[in-house]
Amino acid sequence: MKIERAWAMPNKDTFKIKPIRELLNEEVKGSIIIDPFSNGERKYATETNDLNPNVDADHHLDAYDWLKTLPNNYADIVLYDPPYSLRQVSESYHNVGRQVTMVDTQSSWRRKHLDEIARILKTGGKCISFGWNSNGVGKKRSFKIFRVLIVAHGGMHNDTIVTCEKKIES
Repeated sequence: MKIERAWAMPNKDTFKIKPIRELLNEEVKGSIIIDPFSNGERKYATETNDLNPNVDADHHLDAYDWLKTLPNNYADIVLYDPPYSLRQVSESYHNVGRQVTMVDTQSSWRRKHLDEIARILKTGGKCISFGWNSNGVGKKRSFKIFRVLIVAHGGMHNDTIVTCEKKIES
C-alpha cells in the first residue's frame, strides 16, 4: 500500500485541490466512471449525479436512489465524494429544499451507498473515496486498499483523505 501526504489549501471543490487532481489524473482510467455526488465536476466521470438540480450533472437524484438504478458489475471506477459529516448531509438536503429525516443522518446512510458501490463495480474496478477517514468501501465488501493520500490543509482544517481501493472479487 502506498501512503502519501501533501499540503494544499482547502477547497469545497475537492477535485480542484492540486494533490487530489494529480492523483485523479494518474488513477482515473476506464470507460465507465461514475460520480454519485458530482457537484458539477465533469472532468473525470462519464456519468454524473447530483441531488441539486442547479448543478450540471446527468442525473439529479438522491445518490442512493441513483446508484440503485445501475446494473451489477457495471462501472470501472466510482468517485465517491459524499458530504463528509452528518451536518454536511443535512446542509446539502436543506440547500435543495429537501426535508432531512433521521435516516439521512444515521451511519446507515453511508453504508447503503457503499453496498451499492460494491454491487455496481466490476471485479478489478476501483473506488476512490474522499473524506475525513480512510475507511473506504472495505474488506468485508471484497475491496483492498492500494493507495492513500492525506492532504493537510493547516490550521483548524481537517485533512482530506483519499482512499483508493480495488474490488478483488464479486
